[in-house]
Amino acid sequence: MNELQLKLCDIQGRLFELSADKKYGSANFVKGFMNSEVAKALDSTYNRMQWAGEEYLLEELVAVEADKVSEEGEIYSKEVLYWMGYLYRYWHYYTKESSSKIYKQAPVGAMKRNYLMFHTMAPELAIEDLKEISGQKTCSSKTSRD
Repeated sequence: MNELQLKLCDIQGRLFELSADKKYGSANFVKGFMNSEVAKALDSTYNRMQWAGEEYLLEELVAVEADKVSEEGEIYSKEVLYWMGYLYRYWHYYTKESSSKIYKQAPVGAMKRNYLMFHTMAPELAIEDLKEISGQKTCSSKTSRD
């Protein structure tokens, strides 16, 4: 992980924190962001969005995809939100998966539920554990459909 990538992890963590300051419902915000064009831009090899701060990223998200964020719903603690934002971006750099694919494996509910266990782990270990949990759910849903 290079210095720029770690900085982008931090910016995304601060973006998620900022959503709480702006009173956006956390579940809708996180899901909306992870499936947004803004997240896709951050996933690319190079995009001007990677040089933007969290305030600009939030403005861009709200301007382009206002339907994906709202003031409805619970607002999570800033610590939980920062960890989610940081880890989702780290996950992208660690596995090269897109934000939307990462979100399918670890939706906001799973991230919130596992925060207390995983937030003190090395990011790589937390990601591997979250991928394992996702794989177990996929296997159990396939078995129940058979």
